[in-house]
Amino acid sequence: MRNHIFAAALIAGTAAAAPLPALAQYGGTVGVSGPVVGVIENEQIPTFRRYVVEERIPSYTVPERVVVGTTLPDTGVVYYDVPQQYGATTYRYTVVNDRTVLVDPRSRRVMQVID
Repeated sequence: MRNHIFAAALIAGTAAAAPLPALAQYGGTVGVSGPVVGVIENEQIPTFRRYVVEERIPSYTVPERVVVGTTLPDTGVVYYDVPQQYGATTYRYTVVNDRTVLVDPRSRRVMQVID
């Protein structure tokens, strides 16, 4: 009987000291290398900027600083088609706080700031 109790205690102590298996962790940074699809390439930016100026697009004012990822208001901002020569046909453009931006029309999120 004493051996059974000793064996049970030994097994319980060994199980408690056993290392736990590694678990996957979520929430880490994941990146993608390569060009972002749908944005205007650097060499086309000066030409696109001139195009926007020639179109005389009015600038809309929003209270927050406009950066990539900013969601624009659902009212009060007009989005314009990007000419196909710039290749960003899935996005629209507008001018907000005197900055030209490419916007995903479904989410209204800024995808590129043209500086």
